[in-house]
Amino acid sequence: MSLTFELDPSVDPELRDGILALWADVSNAGGAVGFVPPVTPDAIRPELVKHFAAMAEGRTRLLVGRDEDGAVAATAFLTYNTHRLMVHWLWLYTVMVHPSHQGKGYGRDLMAAAADAARSFDGIEAVRLTCRGGTGVDSFYASCGYKEYGRVPAAIRVAPGDDRDDITMLLPL
Repeated sequence: MSLTFELDPSVDPELRDGILALWADVSNAGGAVGFVPPVTPDAIRPELVKHFAAMAEGRTRLLVGRDEDGAVAATAFLTYNTHRLMVHWLWLYTVMVHPSHQGKGYGRDLMAAAADAARSFDGIEAVRLTCRGGTGVDSFYASCGYKEYGRVPAAIRVAPGDDRDDITMLLPL
């Protein structure tokens, strides 16, 4: 089975709650998506509201992957640059696959769907993302065609004494 992807779905309470649950589950399983465990959906809600506000303003688009039961199983937020000299590429944020679906190739499917979506946007020539060092996710992104273009040592403080590199990667389209 595979995920069914939808770009720019209607945001309703079911989708909102599905994304919050996904984000909490990914974070609590050790995923590097802006939080460290333990975290609750209520703690994540303000960040999701920021994403939704950017969507309402037309600055961000949402890609959702649903499993065979229709549950939210994956997300990626594609955010346009607002700087006039950088409008030819966009950011990929909050890339997540539910832990129960990892190891099935869904992450690779999500990255391909995100690249396909970006290719459909007028004037977009590349996708840029950042990731937390020490997780191995940079190797995964590299296997999806992304190349590392920058690294800030110890820029992310996960916990006292646990600083990680902030890695910037780019996928030319």
